[in-house]
Amino acid sequence: MDKTTRENSLGIARSRIESLSDIIFGLALAISSIPLITRLPARPVGILVDLAEFGFSFLILMSVWVGYTNIMSILPVEDTLTLNLNLLLLFFVSAEPYLFYLNITFDLLTHEVFLDLASTLYALDMMGLMLILALFTNQLAKEEKGLVRKDSLNQFRRVRNILYVSACLFGITILPMFWSLKLFAQPIRFYLWFIPLILSSIIRISDQSQD
Repeated sequence: MDKTTRENSLGIARSRIESLSDIIFGLALAISSIPLITRLPARPVGILVDLAEFGFSFLILMSVWVGYTNIMSILPVEDTLTLNLNLLLLFFVSAEPYLFYLNITFDLLTHEVFLDLASTLYALDMMGLMLILALFTNQLAKEEKGLVRKDSLNQFRRVRNILYVSACLFGITILPMFWSLKLFAQPIRFYLWFIPLILSSIIRISDQSQD
């Protein structure tokens, strides 16, 4: 039985899992673009704001998709734990557009409680995504597993560490202090969400320069 047709302990073929993953990521990207169509900006500058907000969600989903695809092309999914974590990750991916939409829809002045809850849930969702990807990458980074070449182990370990740091950053932002402290009239929580994107970009550029 080859890699694409191999089944796990629940009898689900790997190819079916990959197909489901592609569909969910595609739907998440499609749903995240809906606000661009349904919510007309009140001012011309609003077009740029809407595109910037969509760009953030797009970069998040694309970063997760690239990492997820690279990992799952190597990582075996025969055991039940890996399959369940895989399905949980896809749930987090599915929830991301909805939670992000709430964050860009609720107004801080009139819906502060709702925005606080929505941003907290979004941070927890992203923490879950980063943590599961880190756990998967950790399996690839173990030399005794023999899943990747030895000269690639350090690269996977760097990626794993960045994912762990990103998960911690998203988790830390749910603390009340990061909601009450504000910069340019916006909670610091929102600004801290950019750090994982910056870190992942630095690692990607660093790895490309070493190839």
